[in-house]
This record gives sequence, structure tokens and C-alpha cells, in this order.
Amino acid sequence: MAELYLVRHGQASFGAENYDQLSPSGRTQSRWLGEYFAQSNVQFDRVVIGTMRRHAQTADEILTEMNGPQAKVVQDADLNEYDFRALLSVLGESGFAPELSAASSTKHFYKALKQVLQLWSEERLPGRLPETWHQFQARVERARLAIQRMGGKRIPVVSSGGPIAVFAQQILQAPAATAITLNLQIRNSSVSQYVFNDSAMSLVSFNSLPHLEHGERRELITYG
Repeated sequence: MAELYLVRHGQASFGAENYDQLSPSGRTQSRWLGEYFAQSNVQFDRVVIGTMRRHAQTADEILTEMNGPQAKVVQDADLNEYDFRALLSVLGESGFAPELSAASSTKHFYKALKQVLQLWSEERLPGRLPETWHQFQARVERARLAIQRMGGKRIPVVSSGGPIAVFAQQILQAPAATAITLNLQIRNSSVSQYVFNDSAMSLVSFNSLPHLEHGERRELITYG
């Protein structure tokens, strides 16, 4: 069986005009993860990432700590995050909740995000959406099956909280509510490990932070 390391990107720039880039903390988290892989003598056959800037930056930091790219880096847009800004905008326009801005508190943001994800998964959001919940589920499944067909021994995949949550939900054959709950718990630069072949995949560990869960590094455990 091959091993898959499904990594959430490092902390992005929450509250900034451009969210899609790593914050200084996000870069540090990613470097420390690369350091952990290097110290563990992990060798990768290929690297798969979404097409978002924060995915590429996370992979770059990890690979730099591992003495540079060990294998080809493959991009797959199916691993990209859902458009949470668009979904929250629809939520505000629908009257379900007030519109959010960059100045909104983290608590307010996550409360609204949970609400919009529940409505989205139940197909209760009105208006024109960038993608339906069903389409989101389908593309995550497509990305997973593409990874299974790649072969190899060890593959790191850098993605975002939404796809990582749906990935686990699908493997566990759990309801949509499970994906929403997991999505809100996934920590920045965390690693979920799977074993797989071309016809099956199993979850080994979820949302782990072996590079942060000791000493002063715990201060860099973040969610946003």
C-alpha cells in the first residue's frame, strides 16, 4: 500500500484583502513541517497541490526544508477550496445573516461559515452559486481517484480545509454534516495520513501536528 500525506496549507492571511497568501506564521508552520519530514527521512515520489497561491507557498516551504524538490510537483484545481467569500455573500444577501467584512471577528466569521456550509450542503442557499455542494463533492472525489491512479510509495498533497474534510467524509462514507464539522476543526499545516492502492483508500490519522505539538511551537497552532 502507498502512503498519502494530506496537508492543509499554512496559516493564510485571514482578515487581509488578499487571503490567498501565507502569513509569516503560515510560512513558519510549513517550514517546520518540512523539517519534520526531513528528520523522519521521508522521501516523496511526487507532490500534488491545488492551484491556489497558499498551496504553492506551503509546498515550497516544505520542500526547501527537505533540500529542494525531490519529485515533480503536479497541480490539480480540484483540490482548491470552495469560494467561501461568494457563499458568505449569498448568505448575507439572502437575509439569513448579515454580510461579513475583513473587520469581522473570528468568532463571527466561523459562526457564519458554519451556517452557510449547512445551508449549502442542504441546497438551501438561494441565488447564483460558484458551485453546488454536489459539484464540490464530485471534484474532491475526482481529485482523490486521480491520486490513487498515480501510484508511487509516498505522496504529499497540499490542499485546503474544505477538500480535506470532504476527503475524510467520503473515505468514511459519512454524511455531509461530518464534513462540515471536520472542516471547522482542521488546523493549519496539519497532516492527515492515508494508505491506498488504485482501488481502495483507508484513513490512518487525521489533523495531526507532529511538528508543532511540543514546547513553544504549540503557540503556532492555528485554524484560520
